[in-house]
Amino acid sequence: MSIRPNFLLVMTDTQPTAFLGCYGTPGVRTPCLDALAAQGVRFDHAYTTSPLCTPARAGIFTGMMPSMGGAYTNTQPLGDTVLTMGQRFSAAGYRCGYIGKWHLDGYDYFGTGKCPPGWEDAYWYDGRRYLMELSPDQVALWRRGLVSLDALRQHQITSEFTWAHRIANRAERFLSEQTSDRPFLLVTSFDEPHHPHTCPPEFVEAFMDHRIDLGPSAFDTLTDKPEHQKEWAQGWLGVKEPTGFYHSPLTLGCNAYLDTQIDRVVRKARELSARTGAPTWIVFSSDHGDHLGTHRLVNKGPTGYEANTRIPLIVVAPDGRGAGTVQSSVVSHVDILPTLLRAAGLPVPAILDGVDFLDLIGSSTTAPERVAVTEYTRYEVSHDGFGGFEPLRMIVRWPWKLVINLCRTDELYNLADDPHELRNRIVDPSCAGERDCLHEALLDWMDARTDPHRGVPWQRRAWRDARRPHWKAATRPVRDDGVRPPYLDYDTGFPTRGTAMQYADDIKKS
Repeated sequence: MSIRPNFLLVMTDTQPTAFLGCYGTPGVRTPCLDALAAQGVRFDHAYTTSPLCTPARAGIFTGMMPSMGGAYTNTQPLGDTVLTMGQRFSAAGYRCGYIGKWHLDGYDYFGTGKCPPGWEDAYWYDGRRYLMELSPDQVALWRRGLVSLDALRQHQITSEFTWAHRIANRAERFLSEQTSDRPFLLVTSFDEPHHPHTCPPEFVEAFMDHRIDLGPSAFDTLTDKPEHQKEWAQGWLGVKEPTGFYHSPLTLGCNAYLDTQIDRVVRKARELSARTGAPTWIVFSSDHGDHLGTHRLVNKGPTGYEANTRIPLIVVAPDGRGAGTVQSSVVSHVDILPTLLRAAGLPVPAILDGVDFLDLIGSSTTAPERVAVTEYTRYEVSHDGFGGFEPLRMIVRWPWKLVINLCRTDELYNLADDPHELRNRIVDPSCAGERDCLHEALLDWMDARTDPHRGVPWQRRAWRDARRPHWKAATRPVRDDGVRPPYLDYDTGFPTRGTAMQYADDIKKS
């Protein structure tokens, strides 16, 4: 029997592609991530399942769209019957360690401190466990006190103080304690470069005069854009007088520091592979991006713009296939778990929403049929920040992107002709064919995956009426997750096959 592969999945928080040198931004100082891109495959059109922490992580770690897994917004936990990556791999005999920010237990940013099923408690290290290591004064300092270079200097902040450093410490310990008799799945989930951007002052010093050119999107007038974007631009997270540049030494310094901690973990994983002879896959991604001032917006939230929804994704295969290549096929967060399962030789349950991209690793061809769907409902149930209820569904099939803002104006962009997304072509008659085709594909996706928010409002838009049967529609089968007992159909009492036609005079086959 061949040796089962190991997996190292490195996660960051709010790290847009603009923060990586390998994605074309000079001077950001990410040598480790740039080296991974040179040694593996960099995906150029990878998208988050949601431009928000909890639902994005739900997509990554369950392989299901956030609305299906329950964690569709911050402070919402995963459903009790939803299995995570750790549960699926531990059931297959893998040792599974999760170290860092979790954000999936309903207790928002810091978590509960309790290790969920599927992961080894000895290595669990969410925000609550980091807080437990700090004194009250240190907690206050970390959360509110280190807001400038002077503050970092004054308090003599060293690497040892940071969450990132302690995550890397635990990851090194996890790897040093592995043996060759069992494969492992290790997730290192860094909070950085997310606020409060904590890092040693010398990293910030290097970026005091550094600026990232945002291009024409910084000066978007938002004339033909949805109303909530205009409201956002005029609020506290908006840019009223754009300069055309992104300038944040704290964020970019933390970003560069983060790269050094990722490098520690990658080196240790490779040392382990060399020692045991076991192949190790390395996967890097972030949960979502950040507008950075493009389209006069700051932070993440309910838009489909590239800066917000496009995420870095780098995959390094243990056999070196595709080293240094750029894959242009469209992929999504929900595609990661099916890919890892297939690479491990494990079954891919039907309940997963993604499509694995294993065949794209090392391939020079693009798969034009692939799509990515992104969703957004609201920022958080407990407050109305970031616009409150702003439901969105986005579908990308290169080069077209359709964004349906349920309560607002919709958007259509040709990313090849308009990479800065300045021209909303939703009512352009010359684009109606592509627009309507994407609309049908999105509705099909929502129907096939039983999106709980699907229905007539998504179908009937100002630019197209695509209403489907609603009050008399087929019952859809519950997809098999490989674990739970089969769902019994209401009409038959047997395992559901989606055969009933609700409210019909007789039972019809669907």
